[in-house]
Amino acid sequence: MTGPLSGRVALVTGAGRGLGAAHARVLAAAGAAVVVNDIGSGVDGGGPGEDVAGPVAAEIRRAGGQAVADISDISRTDGAGSAVRTAIDAFGTIDILVNNAGIVAGGGVGEVSDDDLDRLLAVHVKGSIATMRAAWPVMARQRYGRIVNTISEAGLDRRMAAGVGYAAAKAAIWGLTMAAANEGAAVGITVNAISPAARTRMSAGFLAAAQDSGLDLAPEHVSRVVAALVRQDAGDVTGRVIHAAGGHVREYVLRRCADTDLVSRLSAHPPAG
Repeated sequence: MTGPLSGRVALVTGAGRGLGAAHARVLAAAGAAVVVNDIGSGVDGGGPGEDVAGPVAAEIRRAGGQAVADISDISRTDGAGSAVRTAIDAFGTIDILVNNAGIVAGGGVGEVSDDDLDRLLAVHVKGSIATMRAAWPVMARQRYGRIVNTISEAGLDRRMAAGVGYAAAKAAIWGLTMAAANEGAAVGITVNAISPAARTRMSAGFLAAAQDSGLDLAPEHVSRVVAALVRQDAGDVTGRVIHAAGGHVREYVLRRCADTDLVSRLSAHPPAG
């Protein structure tokens, strides 16, 4: 396939189902050679692995694209390195990294277990850092790289009830994205984050209110935004967090305000002494 990503090599984690599979298909349709990474676990990270990466890679090849499957566990440092090596061995380099793999586990403050926390932080935070760390030297040498991480409104909006462990893990990706974007600016690597809303097996429990809204929450709407972020001509876009849902796009901006009611209340009570 030819397109704006022709000649580029992409690794998409968690690409065997849902959003990740849509990302892989859209990037391949735009011309990228794609590594479809997925261990085929359940939504909570457990259960026997299914072969979900292989069928997506095969589908892309049948459509005329380039793709290989990878079943490395990116929540482990060696697994993240293995996934990146798959891209290099198969296609010679890595230009694009989409950190999409994720799980949902645990509940509220009094319900989340140590095991839940360990799995959530390993997949979302450690996994994103480990894949970036493995890909970074290659991207820095070629002075070109496009990285898209995945956060969630659950980590940004207190009204989203997705459990404290999940929210904390997703919120951490904001800080990771900002720090890596700052570091990458000197070596030609852009780092952004996507906050998606799409109907998938993982989001089914969170999107019940949207079932009858008429909003088209197909994953491909999000994937088109990801594809735009990883194009070469998006090189001046870095350190940004984009929310994409149903064809609508918004940008999240963190800002400090000096004139809110809370600031006034706190300022009226200076520290003693």
